[in-house]
Amino acid sequence: MKRPTRVAVFASGSGSNFQALTDAVAEGRIPAAQLVLLVTDKPQAAVVDRAERAGVPVFAFRPRDYASREAYEAEIVARLTELEVDLIVLAGYMRLVTSTLLTPFAGRIVNIHPSLLPSFPGVDGVRQAIEYGVKVTGVTVHFVDAGLDTGPVLLQRAVEVLDDDTEETLAARIHAVEHELYPEAIRLLSEGRVELDGRKVRLRK
Repeated sequence: MKRPTRVAVFASGSGSNFQALTDAVAEGRIPAAQLVLLVTDKPQAAVVDRAERAGVPVFAFRPRDYASREAYEAEIVARLTELEVDLIVLAGYMRLVTSTLLTPFAGRIVNIHPSLLPSFPGVDGVRQAIEYGVKVTGVTVHFVDAGLDTGPVLLQRAVEVLDDDTEETLAARIHAVEHELYPEAIRLLSEGRVELDGRKVRLRK
């Protein structure tokens, strides 16, 4: 019997997407995945409490304690390797990753972004959509490469922008979609149903 896909989640904040993934695993909606580590650059972040309640081990570090980004990423890679991690899930991790992490886990790192990429990459995707005046925005799950939100798209779902939307009301609806779409993406990945071919992502039945 194939062992579960071993997943490490990287997060920096409240951890609502981490919680959505934890709940999905616990409820059997991602039967082929196991959460084996939370990595955070904010030891006091609320996501740490969520991980502890869920029984997920935590590696919390302070970037200022390291000489460089590559230095702390090298330690992260060592821990991931020790735990035989198959997949890295960025869930509100607010640091760009370097080749130190990207190279050994190429094609095995995914991120979620609050827009329909390539529209509105980077920070404040919701605010960008409101300010631009688009009628539709959404959520994108994508593979991570060396660019800023430029990796191949795995899943997307649209969210209508209402005339009276504020950044807060639109963000709330986007977050609700994120909490559905990310577990679905991790389910597909953990079941081996995702084929990455350059920029093309194909889903097998």
